[in-house]
Amino acid sequence: MLEHSGTTIHPAAIVAPGAQLGGNVEIGPYAIVEDDVVIGEGTRIAAHAVIKRYTRLGRQNRVCEHVVIGGEPQDYKFSGAPTYVSIGDGNLIREGVTIHRASTPEGHTRIGNDCFLMVASHVAHDCQLGDRVVLTNSALLAGHVSIADGAIISGNVIIHQFCRIGRFAFAGGGARISQDCLPFMITEGSPAHARAVNVVGLRRAGFPPAEILSIRNALHALRTAARLEDAFQVLEGSDSAAVAEIVQFIRSSRRGFSHPTR
Repeated sequence: MLEHSGTTIHPAAIVAPGAQLGGNVEIGPYAIVEDDVVIGEGTRIAAHAVIKRYTRLGRQNRVCEHVVIGGEPQDYKFSGAPTYVSIGDGNLIREGVTIHRASTPEGHTRIGNDCFLMVASHVAHDCQLGDRVVLTNSALLAGHVSIADGAIISGNVIIHQFCRIGRFAFAGGGARISQDCLPFMITEGSPAHARAVNVVGLRRAGFPPAEILSIRNALHALRTAARLEDAFQVLEGSDSAAVAEIVQFIRSSRRGFSHPTR
């Protein structure tokens, strides 16, 4: 093993001279780190992982075996210009995950802090993930997907390009998501619909019972109103910050949203 400033590089690893490694970084056997990569302090790169150029990894990340970060976007329009993957701190990226860099010059595919990307999940070009996002095994994100803080994407979920997943949303296993998923709700099915409030997730996140009740009432209004504007009249009369967030999320949607089932 080669050691420098607390950083340990296995002799079977290949680390390009232009890579920038922080202190206490570990690089495992047969891993490859290309030029123009930045890896923050305390990050561990396991065997056979590939960290490609233009990748920026923060502190205390764990990258497991056979992960590939920074691959070129799967986009016919990609010109080969410099684009980036930017990953925050404290993330766990399990075996076989792939994360592609952005498709437009100087653009970034971004992953926040304390996310958990499970086996064989895929983050395509230009995706934007907040903090504490979970992608379960084989969750697949198309390009330009946005996932807000605390959302959980279950196994084998597929998400269409440009869709947004709201804060503390939960996408049920195998869902086919082609429209935005409401914050605080469980969305599932094929095609996907909002089914219920993500009560367990909200309780774990410390939402008070009164706020959860307001979210339940908001879901009921969306489910029973004859017209969306009728539901807005009810929702906009609430003093709940979470309900106001739901209204703003719907009003800013470009693809439409996964409506509640009646």
